[in-house]
Amino acid sequence: MPGTPYNAYMESKILTADPLELVRLLYVNASDAVRRAREHLAGGRIAERSQEISRALSILWELSASLDHSKGGALSRRLAELYDYMQRRLLEANMRQTPEPLAEVEGLLATLREGWEQIRPADERGGEVPVQSSPADYGAYGVMASLAANSAAECSRQWSF
Repeated sequence: MPGTPYNAYMESKILTADPLELVRLLYVNASDAVRRAREHLAGGRIAERSQEISRALSILWELSASLDHSKGGALSRRLAELYDYMQRRLLEANMRQTPEPLAEVEGLLATLREGWEQIRPADERGGEVPVQSSPADYGAYGVMASLAANSAAECSRQWSF
């Protein structure tokens, strides 16, 4: 719903987030959409289930489209393959109306989110900064440019943050 305090908050959060946080927000919202799809499936709410699956598919598409394969190399390609696999499983769940693919995708997204959160420098998590590559080395910052092309309000409308 445009104009709600929550949407205004999320718009502000998106506009001020760094690239790492934007990707984390996408993982969180994709996970939430899949969780809600599972709830709607269990409740027999077909239209709502399909809407949440579509939301998760859109987020996964955005994540995949934001990958920079020239910088990301093998990791970027593996992420693209994983995003594609999750999209196929979501389509299967929608078509067959079964919870197993949704549970699998929800677990994969949780694992990705946890791993992504470990990329954030340790000083921002309250520890020492580890010696590691930057997420930019893997093409992870492409999502920022992609999201910047759309307004935060449009992202909020599409994904109902």
